[in-house]
Amino acid sequence: MIAGLFYDWRYKMPLKIGLIDIDSHNFPNLPLMKLSAHHKRNGDTVEMCVPVKQYDVIYKSKIFTHTRDVLYQPRADMIFEGGTGYTTPKEYHGNVEVPIKMLTLASEIENITPDYSLYPKYNEAYGFLTRGCPRDCGFCIVSKKEGLYSKKVADLADFHTNQKVIKLLDPNMLACSDRENLLAQLAESKAWIDFTQGLDIRLINKDIIDLLNKIKTKIIHFAWDNPGEDLTSQLSLFAEYSKLKHYSRKSVYILTNYNSTHEEDLYRIYAVRDMGYNPYVMIYDKPNAPIITKRLQRWVNNRRIFRSCEKFEDYMCH
Repeated sequence: MIAGLFYDWRYKMPLKIGLIDIDSHNFPNLPLMKLSAHHKRNGDTVEMCVPVKQYDVIYKSKIFTHTRDVLYQPRADMIFEGGTGYTTPKEYHGNVEVPIKMLTLASEIENITPDYSLYPKYNEAYGFLTRGCPRDCGFCIVSKKEGLYSKKVADLADFHTNQKVIKLLDPNMLACSDRENLLAQLAESKAWIDFTQGLDIRLINKDIIDLLNKIKTKIIHFAWDNPGEDLTSQLSLFAEYSKLKHYSRKSVYILTNYNSTHEEDLYRIYAVRDMGYNPYVMIYDKPNAPIITKRLQRWVNNRRIFRSCEKFEDYMCH
C-alpha cells in the first residue's frame, strides 16, 4: 500500500516530496491534492516539482492519454506514475537507475480531505461522492476502472470545507442507491453545485427532479450517446418540472462518430433543442472523424450561430 511504502530504514527523516501535474488543463489534480494532504499530515515537505531539485519521492499524475509527458527527467529516489493517462509503467535508465511504479492510492489517502492550498488560484471544493457506473459504455473507461455499479465512497463533509462552489466528479451519482441522501447533502450545503460529468437522464423521475430543484446549480448536463435509445420522455419530464427553464441552463451532450449516422446525429440535436435544451456535440476519435461531423460540431457548439441558423443545411450553404 502506498500509505506506508516509504517509511523504511532509508527514510528516518521527513521526506521531500515533489508533485508533477502532467495535464495542467486549468483544473486542479485531485489525486495530487490528496497525496499532498497525506504527506503533510506525516510531517513531510511537499511542493510542485522543480526540475533541478532532488526529491525523495516524486508523484506524476496524468489523466489524458494524449497529453505529452514532461520533457525533463525528474530527480528522485523513487518516482510513481498514476492516472488513466498512463497505460504502462516505465523504468528510467540514466546515470542512475530510477525505479518507477504504477500508483494506486491507498484507502487512507483516497478518503483524505484534499490539500486545496496546492492550487491557490482555485476556490472550489473537488471530490467524488460515488464511484463506478453500471452502463459499461464502450467509449468510457469508468466501468472497467471503477466497477459496473455506482457506490457511495464519501460524504460531502469529507472534501467540502465551506467553499461556495462544489465541483462533483462522480461518473453516475443517480445510479447509486444512496442518491437521495447524497442529493440532500448537496442541498443542505447551500453551495453552488457543478455536476461536472453530468447526470444520467435515464434515471430521472419526478422525485429526483424535486431533489435537484432544492440544489443550487447554474446548469445541468445530460447525455444522449446512443441513437438507439429514445430519451425524449425523460428529457421532456425534466424540462417540464425542473426549475431550470432557460435553455442555457440545460445541456445535452450528443456523442457523434460512434455507432451513429449523420442523420441520427441531426435527429438528436433537433430533438433536444425542440425540448428546450442546448445540445453540445462531442466527437469520438475526432482526428479520424468525417468532415461533415466536424462541421456539425462547429455549427452546434457555436451558440450564436446555432441559435441564428435553424438548419444545418443552411449553415453548410454559407
